[in-house]
Amino acid sequence: MPAVLRAIQADITTLPVEAIVNAANTSLLGGGGVDGAIHRAAGPRLLEECRRLGGCETGDAKLTGGYRLPAKYVIHTVGPVWCGGKNGETSLLASCYRRSLELAALHAIRSIAFPGISTGVYGFPAELAAPIAVSTARDLSSRQSMPDEIIFCCFSSSQLEIYRKLLNGDISAG
Repeated sequence: MPAVLRAIQADITTLPVEAIVNAANTSLLGGGGVDGAIHRAAGPRLLEECRRLGGCETGDAKLTGGYRLPAKYVIHTVGPVWCGGKNGETSLLASCYRRSLELAALHAIRSIAFPGISTGVYGFPAELAAPIAVSTARDLSSRQSMPDEIIFCCFSSSQLEIYRKLLNGDISAG
């Protein structure tokens, strides 16, 4: 059975899911936005574990414990910096979602929450990023080993509206 996909507006660090996804930088050592919020909420042991991972390439993902978060795991993925869409940003962003879901399946994670990867300081337009997120999740969610629930955790009401339209079939998801 395909996963249930839904969108909510919330603080991703408070969600009672098995894994949350961190929109990280290549060092995995914390930063601004959702990355900094996750590191602050998880506590110093997350940083210690991230130091041992040796960073992460753009489009890839790595898994750590969740420490003081309600989530058991954090899946760190590095999204592309938006450069007008001419440098493979679309395929790199799709890879972030795909690799995160593959890691979730590998670790038998049943529920996962994604932020709007690359839509903050990395500048990827939310109206272009959301269809990539939803279509990638839909394509992979039909696999038996994928999570049962995929949540798109939105920072703003405008981002939430984009996802709700996509999930309700009002606009194309890629």
